[in-house]
Amino acid sequence: MKIGKRLVKTLKTFTLWDLLKGLRLTGSYFVKRKFTLQYPEEKTPISNRFRGLHALRRYPNGEERCIACKLCEAVCPALAITIDSEPRDDGSRRTTRYDIDLFKCVYCGLCEEACPVDSIVLTPALEYHFERRGPNVITKAELLAIGDKYESQLAQDREQDSSYR
Repeated sequence: MKIGKRLVKTLKTFTLWDLLKGLRLTGSYFVKRKFTLQYPEEKTPISNRFRGLHALRRYPNGEERCIACKLCEAVCPALAITIDSEPRDDGSRRTTRYDIDLFKCVYCGLCEEACPVDSIVLTPALEYHFERRGPNVITKAELLAIGDKYESQLAQDREQDSSYR
């Protein structure tokens, strides 16, 4: 019994069996119809769980959601988030500085998962670039502006995903 298995293994080694299996798979795709997407004009559908550009959300009354708990800063594996905070007149804390260095960020979504008030989110925005250093650090004002721009879609995505959270 063991000799038969050993003989088959040796035979497969000398005939390059794994290489032939790979070539057969490649050949099957070679004759299939090709699919080409004309990117700037045509877009592929994006999942509501896609992790793109960051944003800070606001409450419906216009107040920012971030309570400066700094959980997102603590959980960030790349140390890309920097938060400074101060207490307000009513005793609550709010951020004075909320910066994200997009060169460091690995878009893992841990900051989004750690946030207790759903303040920091990753938007479906995927078409952004930087031509020089400097604009890669997104400030609090820019994050709030991005959040305002995508708020309707973010709320819709959160609603679709609520049964899984």
